[in-house]
Amino acid sequence: MNTIAIIRNSATKSSRRVLIGSSTTSSSLASPHPKCHRTLLTTANHFRIGSAKNFLYLPFSSLFHFRINSWQLGLVIKPDEDFSSIARVAYSLSVRNFSTSVENRVNNTNFERIYVQGGVNLKPHVVERVDEEEKSVPTIEKNSEGFVSVSVVEKARVEDSEAEREAWRLLKGAVVSYCGNPVGTVAANDPGDKTPLNYDQVFIRDFVPSALAFLLGGESEIVKNFLLHTLQLQSWEKTVDCYSPGQGLMPASFKVRTVALDGDNLEEVLDPDFGESAIGRVAPVDSGLWWIILLRAYGKLTGDYSLQERVDVQTGLKMILNLCLTDGFDMFPSLLVTDGSCMIDRRMGIHGHPLEIQLQALFYSALRCSREMLAANEGSSNLIRAINNRLSALSFHIREYYWVDMKKINEIYRYKTEEYSMDATNKFNIYPEQIPLWLMDWIPEEGGYLIGNLQPAHMDFRFFTLGNLWSIVSSLGTPRQNEAILNLIEAKWDDLGSHMPLKICYPALDNEEWRIITGSDPKNTPWSYHNGGSWPTLLWQFTLACIKMGRIELAKKAVALAEKRLPIDLWPEYYDTRTGKFIGKQSRLYQTWTISGFLTSKMLLKKPEMASMLFWEEDYELLEICVCALNKSGRRKCSRGAARSQILV
Repeated sequence: MNTIAIIRNSATKSSRRVLIGSSTTSSSLASPHPKCHRTLLTTANHFRIGSAKNFLYLPFSSLFHFRINSWQLGLVIKPDEDFSSIARVAYSLSVRNFSTSVENRVNNTNFERIYVQGGVNLKPHVVERVDEEEKSVPTIEKNSEGFVSVSVVEKARVEDSEAEREAWRLLKGAVVSYCGNPVGTVAANDPGDKTPLNYDQVFIRDFVPSALAFLLGGESEIVKNFLLHTLQLQSWEKTVDCYSPGQGLMPASFKVRTVALDGDNLEEVLDPDFGESAIGRVAPVDSGLWWIILLRAYGKLTGDYSLQERVDVQTGLKMILNLCLTDGFDMFPSLLVTDGSCMIDRRMGIHGHPLEIQLQALFYSALRCSREMLAANEGSSNLIRAINNRLSALSFHIREYYWVDMKKINEIYRYKTEEYSMDATNKFNIYPEQIPLWLMDWIPEEGGYLIGNLQPAHMDFRFFTLGNLWSIVSSLGTPRQNEAILNLIEAKWDDLGSHMPLKICYPALDNEEWRIITGSDPKNTPWSYHNGGSWPTLLWQFTLACIKMGRIELAKKAVALAEKRLPIDLWPEYYDTRTGKFIGKQSRLYQTWTISGFLTSKMLLKKPEMASMLFWEEDYELLEICVCALNKSGRRKCSRGAARSQILV
């Protein structure tokens, strides 16, 4: 039986989804690799919904294999039910009807659109092949109605530097294929690395700069395949087993494996990792958020919005949002995460509501993406309302309480503590003694930043570069705050940029603080890895932020600095020491997101108009939405207006 998607259950990997493509091979075949029929799911009978041009096949037995229960269909489908009964039920499915377009599908009563398609050589999605040798870059055009479209214009990369040509060669060499189609890039492709650990896998987070490089280069097939295949790996089942992924969770990574079944049958398997194998066994909080951001970027940079309109994509999007927007016991609008469940994948004291990669800035960006892409219908109205409320509350919360500059530090320095009332100034009972000595002399007069964390009686004053860059990109910070963040980076370039941009955080934890917070982690020693190491992959996000704020020369300075060293140093993962002079002691070479981050930066600098499709401007409507319950209870007036008037100057 040919299979491309099954649910594998075991004692330690319950409800883990594996995508399989099969064929029968023998020694007489010339190709040593298995060929994939690319069947969608188990069965020889399929139905499809949609036009002849745009469709997605769904086998009847998949309803049984995926355990779609009464909350979705109103009944449980049995594998031996006949076509007519299953088709009627499937057609009534409003949660996930598996067509390729949302438009006019929910209330469509044309039953002739559903029919049986025999055979097993069916493709799970239709893609247009892009010639691998084609050298092209996208350009922006406006039609008569003023809508922006993206077209691909062939253009030889004759103006590329030697470093760029080498980077493209290495990026193409890192591509991973599944069933004969490109689906992503490995994390690192060092031929001399005999123990790659999980660096030979495709990470959702790591692939984002690779995807942007391909999209900006006019090659979209690999990105579309990646988005669809990772969607199929998404966890569907809601569980309470601590060893099972929660419903809607996207995997941290996946690997293409070839496994032998009975006889001469070989199967290509997409085997996902939801954190079961990760160091520390932490679930990837940020994968789903990155997937949403990349989905929007694909539409913006290709002009093809049909992908995000597919009902299966819409449903996957909603599942991620439902997972992230779940109510908890806390009163914070920010996202509660576990230490180590983001780019900083080791214990670094960012547990709680950290301003880091899966941080509030990335969360905010994903919510803004989702608001653009969600199909507006009766089924999504409550979710859209929840997104608007969270965006409004989150922007107010971060801008008001996470921001520090010289003025704010002076206020904290004079805080009174143990205040009890609705009108307390020191709402989180922060003790002024927490202000570190290094901060007093470090922060510039014209600069500021968003701190690393805020909890009752605790402020983490570390500067996390990625969180602050995404605050600029997503407009989580105000225009004045965004400008101040770049002012600080420029003023403190010797600390944050120096020999290799950019520090992932500043300053590093050392001595007793390092021992207690990191657990004496030998990889996170001071000024190494995530503890103050320099990460070249931050270049593309820095470039994007600089272009948005009109500081393109600052981005050029950083990219030029990296271009001199990266090819010589063999494209390492990260750099060590306070100034970033040394290649990281455990740094992988030929790190793919170092390579692709550099390429994306170079292309954005050559065509800065493309950057406007990847960032967001201030949304003033959000500031008019008040979700504060206090003003409805009559106990006091909402302070949003006063706060907005203070921070939007």
